[in-house]
Amino acid sequence: MRLVHFVSRLLPLALLAVPVAAPAQTIDAARLERLKTEAAAMIDARAKMIQEGVDMLFSFSELGFQEHETKRYLTGILRDAGFAIQENVAGMPTGWVATWGTGKPVIALGSDIDGIPQSSQTPGITTHRPMVEGGPGHGEGHNTGMPLVVASAIVMKELMQRDRIPGTLKVWPGVAEELVSGKAFFVRAGVFADVDAVIFTHVSSGLSTSWGTRGGTGLVSVEYEFTGETAHAAGSPWSVRSALDAVELTNTAWNFRREHIRQAARIHYVIRDGGDQPNVVPRTASVWYYLRETTYQNIKELYDIGETIAKSAAAMTGTELSRIRILGSAWPQHFNRPIAEAMQKNIDRVGMPAWDEKDQAFARRLQQDMGSSNPRGLSTRVSPLQASVPDSENRGGGSDDIGDISWVVPTVTLRYPSNVGAGPGHHWSAGVASATPVAHKGAVAGAKVVAMTVLDMLASPPLLQAARTYFTDVQTRDQKYVSFLKDTDLPPIELNADRMARYKDALKANYYDPTRFRTYLEQLGIAYPPAP
Repeated sequence: MRLVHFVSRLLPLALLAVPVAAPAQTIDAARLERLKTEAAAMIDARAKMIQEGVDMLFSFSELGFQEHETKRYLTGILRDAGFAIQENVAGMPTGWVATWGTGKPVIALGSDIDGIPQSSQTPGITTHRPMVEGGPGHGEGHNTGMPLVVASAIVMKELMQRDRIPGTLKVWPGVAEELVSGKAFFVRAGVFADVDAVIFTHVSSGLSTSWGTRGGTGLVSVEYEFTGETAHAAGSPWSVRSALDAVELTNTAWNFRREHIRQAARIHYVIRDGGDQPNVVPRTASVWYYLRETTYQNIKELYDIGETIAKSAAAMTGTELSRIRILGSAWPQHFNRPIAEAMQKNIDRVGMPAWDEKDQAFARRLQQDMGSSNPRGLSTRVSPLQASVPDSENRGGGSDDIGDISWVVPTVTLRYPSNVGAGPGHHWSAGVASATPVAHKGAVAGAKVVAMTVLDMLASPPLLQAARTYFTDVQTRDQKYVSFLKDTDLPPIELNADRMARYKDALKANYYDPTRFRTYLEQLGIAYPPAP
């Protein structure tokens, strides 16, 4: 559903035919300031582009490894903008990389693209109203990230082309982040082998960045598959062995072990294969675990415990542990200090969006409906630079597979204000704001920060050298990246396929049509903010 009129507004056609030339001159401080001002204005001129992208991706509501419409839409825009598109990257049909430019530095820009199961929600409505009952949705707001990344990449390409600034831009999607799976396979495939710096973006309710170790956890995502023998469950079950028994013993062992692991750890699981029907002893069964901890060494220890438990469960039940399959991983995140400090200056310069009273009324209404007794609305101040969190102070929490990338190339994450601080994460309430003016304005602010930070790196070789020095002499001095993936581990691209096929037609009926409607809220007939 990519639109030609959409791109034609954005790209002066003359630029598409201009080859990249050698640099004309060094970018001095005064010129850098002018370029930043111009980049911000060019982002503002693309606010409609960003709004349409945010709303379109929200309407697709695609789950991890099934982001096919999202891929077609984004790569179509970038291809028309002059980027070369590499598809099926790292063995993932929805994996791609868009590249423009030549030479150094190579700067990679990315954001996540997948949604959450059973989080379908009508945007702008502050109570639970699924658009597709039981269907997927953007219950974290990942629909907002790539539109800002694409806009900033196109703006940077135009400025670099016009002013003959050398360098290469790479744009890449965070495939299947909710499965914590895609980025480790990108790393293994060498996507970042020639990259000098990565700017990643993630939705938030504030505008911020950080350096060093971030609070939260890393993880390994692992599935244990067991094989037994089948028989009539009421006839002669004693003559065979149940694979499901091994799964249940694995879970029981972990539930007892929880008392004896660190408080920062998080262990959770779902049974993916529990057999076919009750009167047949299950020949196959499998259970899928996320094993989370705050350091690589502690994650590896949990993985080793899990392997011991699974082997023991197989031995106790007389079944076979037929496969230990790693579905993905997320190293604990560590972000680059020099680039984060440069980004923070741009955050301070851009500031929070100019929320109007409608935005604030909407945010307060959502917070109130989610149970807040003191709804504060939207923040109007940016956050200060967040420093490294010592492991002794890290109480655990969520994970993001940007961690794997952060350990192979200097990386920063920009958190941009396209959501409302209201309900829990991975929840329908997180999708309420994700196709509203809050999401649109927050993404525009984020795009400005990204473009300005790219300009800093293009203008200042010493910044990139400082980033590399921090990476080699501080971050990786005592800890090197070791992938959790085995050579035999392949991307689990079958995940979510059946679920998306089940809801595809219902979702398609609600795709956004920007040729007929200015916004997705207008298409859905939703007032903003909702009436009291």
